[in-house]
Amino acid sequence: MDFIKISDTHDPRVEMFTELNETQLLHYYEPDGGVFVAESPMVIKRALEKGYVPVSFFLEEKFVDGEEGNEFVDSISHYDVPTYVAPRVTMNDITGYNITRGALCALMRRAPEPAEALLKRVKKIAVLEDVMNPTNVGAIFRSAAALGAEAVLLTAASADPLYRRAARVSMGTVFTLPHTYFGKTEDYMALLKSCGFTTVSLALRDDAVPLSDPCLKHHDRLAVIFGTESTGIKDDTLSKSDYTAIIPMQNGVDSLNVAAASAVTFFELFSK
Repeated sequence: MDFIKISDTHDPRVEMFTELNETQLLHYYEPDGGVFVAESPMVIKRALEKGYVPVSFFLEEKFVDGEEGNEFVDSISHYDVPTYVAPRVTMNDITGYNITRGALCALMRRAPEPAEALLKRVKKIAVLEDVMNPTNVGAIFRSAAALGAEAVLLTAASADPLYRRAARVSMGTVFTLPHTYFGKTEDYMALLKSCGFTTVSLALRDDAVPLSDPCLKHHDRLAVIFGTESTGIKDDTLSKSDYTAIIPMQNGVDSLNVAAASAVTFFELFSK
């Protein structure tokens, strides 16, 4: 594999990694789609294994010289795309922080699957209603994949699972776990009902049942809903939910972070 040495932090050949934010990458090839950047060898490999098409690779020189780097380079050598390399100090100047394990990859986005089509082929799902923090989104995906969820569906205001930080925190499970978005104006609760899902919203309400309540178990199709970090699930969503559930707290703590709450919920409702 031929490497292209980068020494200038403003080299236009690596602008996807250096100059463009997530929103600009999202619209990079508009109207034909965009790109996203994956970070770390494992995350990149999971994206490639799921058929995402690479645009270019950007590797740290020291990483390439090591055993892990050699194995990684061998695994990507059949891709006919540019592979850039730079010393760590240059990469840090470019990105503003230490790159996780020395590897970045720009990949093409794919058109999202229609929500209804995905719902018809799964039975246990997580719904993220306006969850805006990429770290939380990535952590929820990791828990969902580990604890039995079959898919994640997001409202349009939620953070993009393919954002670099979300994908990294998820350990690449954003590529292995099916996901898609509801339409911006779509009544997603009506869609869930029409597809046969029982809905459970996690919320701090007086009428909420404990997450361990038997009434939440053994439904053929179950959708658990998590709300935005600041205000939680919308009132309209709660009024349309079949159940509202709560994780009982102790020691004066009123709630968990949404990512932690999702892990507890998936374990209780999906993996048991």
